[in-house]
Parts: sequence; C-alpha cells; structure tokens
Amino acid sequence: MAREHRRAQHVESAGERSQTSQLRLDPLTGRWVVVNTRRAERPEAFVLRSEAVEADTSRPCPFCPGHEEDSPPALETYGPSGRWLVRVVPNLYPAFSGDEPFVVTNRGPVFTQASAGGIHEVLILSPEHDASWSMLSNEQTGLVMAALRDRIEEHSQHPSLRYSQAIVNSGREAGASLEHPHGQLLGMSFVPRELAEEQARFARFAESCLLCTTVEAEEAEGYRVIHADDRVVVVCPFWSATPYEMLVVPRHHTPHLYRTGTEDLISVGLALKACLAQLREVIGDVAYNLVFHSAPYRVNDPFHWHVHVWPKATTRAGFEMGTGVAINIVNPEQAAEQLRVPVHAC
Repeated sequence: MAREHRRAQHVESAGERSQTSQLRLDPLTGRWVVVNTRRAERPEAFVLRSEAVEADTSRPCPFCPGHEEDSPPALETYGPSGRWLVRVVPNLYPAFSGDEPFVVTNRGPVFTQASAGGIHEVLILSPEHDASWSMLSNEQTGLVMAALRDRIEEHSQHPSLRYSQAIVNSGREAGASLEHPHGQLLGMSFVPRELAEEQARFARFAESCLLCTTVEAEEAEGYRVIHADDRVVVVCPFWSATPYEMLVVPRHHTPHLYRTGTEDLISVGLALKACLAQLREVIGDVAYNLVFHSAPYRVNDPFHWHVHVWPKATTRAGFEMGTGVAINIVNPEQAAEQLRVPVHAC
C-alpha cells in the first residue's frame, strides 16, 4: 500500500511538472514564484555575459600578482611562502566601516536612519586573472573555503557586529566591477531582512529543520538533485525563482559556516566548482551570484547554513519589481536534468 501511494505521488508530481504555469512557494522567504516555461521560447531568452562592455585595460589589475601595492595590505594570505594563492584585503570603497554600534535615530515622521559600522573585505580567489570558481583546483577551492571560515570567525569576535555576508559576484551583469575572480565579506552591526526572514521561516517550520527536510524530500523524489555525496547535496529547488537556480546544503546540520568542519567546508566548495562548471557547459558563460547564508554569530536558533547560486540568465522586468513575484521560465526539474553533474566530475 505504501509503495502504491508513493508511486501515485510521483505520477502526480510528474503531471504537475507538465503544466505551463504554476505558483510555487519558497519556504525560506514566504514569497511566491511563477514558473512558466513557455516564456523560454522567446528569442534570446537567456542573457550571457555582455561582450559590449570591455574591461579597462589601461591600468593593471590590482588583484593580479605583482600589483599587490595597488590594494591595501593583506589581512590574510594563503599559500606557500613567497607565493600567495588566496588573499584577503580591506575593500577600498567599503559599504560598512568603523566600530559604531547599530543605533537607530528617528529624524522625523518618515525619516529613520542608523549608523553603518562594520567591516568590508575583498577575498581574491586566485592569482589567475581569467579563472573562475569552476576553474579552481581542488587545493585552491579548499583554501577559498578556509578563508571564508577564518574571516567570518574573525568578524564574530567584534562585539559591535552581528552578522557576516559572504558573496561572489561573477561577471558585470552580476555586479562585479573587476574581472579578476573575487568575493566580498561584509561584517554588519545588524541582521539584514533577507536573513531575518529565513530565520523566521526556520523557526515556524515545526516538524524539524527546514533544510534537512528539504534534502530528505528532494532525495526521495530524485529529479531535482544535481549533486549528492556523503557531505553535501545540491538541488535546483522546487521553488526556484530564476532559471538554473541552485541551493547547496551541507548534510551536517550546523547553523554557522565558521563552525563547520574542514571536510564539510571543502565538500561544499568542490560541489560549487562541479555545478558551476556544468552550468557553463549547459548554457554558456553566464554571470552569477553566490550568496552564503549563515546564522548570526551569537544565535543558535533553528538554522542550517547554505549557499544560494543565482545565475543571471534573465533580467527582472516591471512585473517582478512591482510585485516582488519572480517569473521563472525554466522549471527546476528541467534545469536539474540538464545540470546533473556526471559522477566522474565529482
């Protein structure tokens, strides 16, 4: 009986996948997503990296070896003596700086402001100017993940800071101002809304951990999983808001990235490498954002750290901006089928 019930559920799910347009709820944010595959039939539906915007070659890249003096002194370097492989430097144009605590001031009936104390750092992923995460060696990937862990742990020691946001913007369409592969680490004196909303969703999910349950459910169904090993699972989530969106979840339940074991950290980095290589293979050289979500430093509420991968394959238009409802033109089942990582690539 149980087996027949599961088979019926699978047939029903397959039928649902064939529908032209659906609304799907993202349990991490509570937002609705429209999945409409017919819109992918439009000419030039996907946006690859722009060839019209040329990089400024009139000055040397400040992140390349030999030009270290063009950026502030390194906070951390990783690699053999005399040759760095990963470097962390202060951002020359920080979004947050200083030790001011988060203090809100009301300056009128609709004028509310707060201090913007914090830390803003640049994580240089490789000495190679034309590399990307998918091109890093396994050793390099491990060093990048170690740098993320070490710097966030350092941020957590500052009493005025509450949360660190780690990101990688790859390509101008994703917000990168320099081509050289790099990420950013921002230590903040407040918890941003997106993270606070995810915290609230974890707290409201009464059954168990929201992402542990997601991993279990996705592996049971199977057709949205693109990579899985003993330490990490990558899916095109059911509620994907953008084409080829990916969610990277370490199997071991840990709220904080910086308290994660080394082997789990490296596994997440290697899974990202394999999946980003497959993304490039499937749709070409598309820009993307990596966003690492971890619990605020001194919080142990129900939370499970994870990584969002958002390719910039399409652009947001008026409907999305006006309503906050995304329209995804590639359903995640189709995306996963295309992105599934060959076993030999893991």
